[in-house]
Amino acid sequence: MKKEKPYQIPSHVTEIILDSISDGVFTVDHDWRITSFNRAAERITRIPGEEALGKHCWEVFRSNMCETDCALRRTMKQGKDFVDTATYIVDSDKHRIPVVVSTSLLKDGKNTVLGGVETFRDMSVVEELRRELDARYQVGDMVSRSPAMHRMFKILPQVAESDSTILIQGETGTGKELLARALHNLSPRRDKPFVAINCGALPDNLLESELFGYKAGAFTDALKDKPGHFAMAEGGTIMLDEIGDLSPAFQVKLLRVLQERTFQPLGGTRELKANVRVIAAANKDLTELVKSGVFRQDLFYRINVVRLDLPPLRKRREDIATLVLHFIKRFNRLQGRMVTGISQEALSLLMFHDYPGNIRELENIIEHALVLCPEGEIGIHCLPENLQSLAARPLPAGINAALKLTESQVIQDALKRNQFNRLATARELGMHKSTLFRKIKQLGIQLPKTDGRSKRKSLP
Repeated sequence: MKKEKPYQIPSHVTEIILDSISDGVFTVDHDWRITSFNRAAERITRIPGEEALGKHCWEVFRSNMCETDCALRRTMKQGKDFVDTATYIVDSDKHRIPVVVSTSLLKDGKNTVLGGVETFRDMSVVEELRRELDARYQVGDMVSRSPAMHRMFKILPQVAESDSTILIQGETGTGKELLARALHNLSPRRDKPFVAINCGALPDNLLESELFGYKAGAFTDALKDKPGHFAMAEGGTIMLDEIGDLSPAFQVKLLRVLQERTFQPLGGTRELKANVRVIAAANKDLTELVKSGVFRQDLFYRINVVRLDLPPLRKRREDIATLVLHFIKRFNRLQGRMVTGISQEALSLLMFHDYPGNIRELENIIEHALVLCPEGEIGIHCLPENLQSLAARPLPAGINAALKLTESQVIQDALKRNQFNRLATARELGMHKSTLFRKIKQLGIQLPKTDGRSKRKSLP
């Protein structure tokens, strides 16, 4: 009996099918030259197919992954598929377009590898909607769901519009400079320089020359004029960090500058006008320093026109899960990683930790985790050893309940933003869809009868 050959779809039919789908699809050979380019790829990139064919893929897409860790290159090298990797491409008009890509090997009927195939979906509309909705939880690079932080976020535009001096107080690592930059970027001075200096890191003589500059001949090594930070911040904002560490003698000099809005460079003969907005920051309670006589009361009142207090991370634990996802997305983008999320056990440890180094410490922990675990889910074994040692200890009931409540709220908010489309929600949260399904079940989250993909399709 003659064996029938397996049916093969004619090439022209394959082209029709590829041109009919909404996702961009292209294929490359072993030299990374594009061998096919469907209509959706033309529409998204705004590059005609005949112009793309024969070119190297990086010449056409100019993606951030091309510079770091290309998913298609990983597929070709490792022989395995990669699904839903977030990145961006640059179209013919030099606009950045956020996309989600999936890659696999391109094989013929004999299982011979001919090259690679990549599909990509334009996420511009989703990204724009996400930015609009997330504006409620983010100001500049600051991300928070804490009620105390939200109260601060609400008044920031009004504070930024004013030219009054601002005092930001908070422990080391709480994000004082991020807050100062956010204020500058919201202010009428946003197009002028933002200059920050750590007042506690320099002795008085160096701090004076750094802040006010000097003239040639002011001291032995002063061979030419050098502008100081006040001059460099002209028209913009200057941040005086760790102002509580200033010596009493330098406090007097700074008080005069803030009162008169003028300064005199070392070796100079005339005073210069200081057209700058001053933001002071301290990791110590200046009120207590005034009471103890360490900090001048008149200088305190001069800088304490508007005061913003940043709570430590241990007092806003509801932000930990949100910040973890924020840092995972950030390091995935900057370092070309493929981390999909964090396990319940690892997140529990992070929720239990007290963070003496605050948000900066959490950021370092996540960066450490992505170094050890560059793809998949962050587990306990990815965390620093001092945190792993806590894994054997039982979590207090209150911490465990707070963790579940926070995680549930984060997932429910993301589901609403994506019209309960679970695949889109998983992508936004940086986790695999099966992980999201498991968490929805574990946390007892109630879903509507229909999801965001179709009005007719029922959820299981």
